[in-house]
Amino acid sequence: MVEVGGGQGEDGEGAMKVYLASPNTQQQAEHAAGMPVLISYAVWSPWIDRYQASFSRLLIDSGAFSELTGAAKVDLVAYADWSERWNGHADAVAGLDDIRGDWKRSMRNYEAFPKGFPTFHDTDPWELLPDLVAMARERGGWLGLGLKPPRDGKEDWVRAACDAVPEDLHVHGWALRRYTHVRRLDSVDSTNWWREAMSLSRIPLLSHLTYGEMLGIIVKRYQRWTRQVEEECQAQLFS
Repeated sequence: MVEVGGGQGEDGEGAMKVYLASPNTQQQAEHAAGMPVLISYAVWSPWIDRYQASFSRLLIDSGAFSELTGAAKVDLVAYADWSERWNGHADAVAGLDDIRGDWKRSMRNYEAFPKGFPTFHDTDPWELLPDLVAMARERGGWLGLGLKPPRDGKEDWVRAACDAVPEDLHVHGWALRRYTHVRRLDSVDSTNWWREAMSLSRIPLLSHLTYGEMLGIIVKRYQRWTRQVEEECQAQLFS
């Protein structure tokens, strides 16, 4: 096991970034100040514009997971227009992918929105990956990796996909913080950070804290987190 990089306050070359998924409330947005944040079109509200300048980095997402769960229907044309506001400000802008496994729909969406980077899913055929790699190189050098829930127990696929992606591409794992020990992942996003704050209330010694104070604790944990990289043989020992 090898320690790599440092907390989210460090932004060195090659450091793993964990983007905090879209804040749902202004209180959450206030506590995300100074942190990398993912902003999802599907759950965006105008009030978040008042906070985005305080985030250290931005990653723009279409809201494909919200489509998967039925929480939203993403209008691709509207998403493309909305994403223009982030040009020059965001690290990358994601295309609209289909997590359910309709890879042909994903490809149609990518072709209709040429500024968005593609994602390879465990529901996609492996034969599709070379086309997505070529597309990623044309669109800023980012390629997403995604798992259809449940995401646990799929490390073999994550490692195989990472091994198949050329080193010149930035690999982002959608909601794959549980797999940050896989060396080839360059960034992930955490969809649970604000829920983790809620869970602290179940700890007797912390039950007196306000939700805002619990958010502060969780953000500090992300700031001080150090990545632990495991090679495949080592990972099997800890599985």
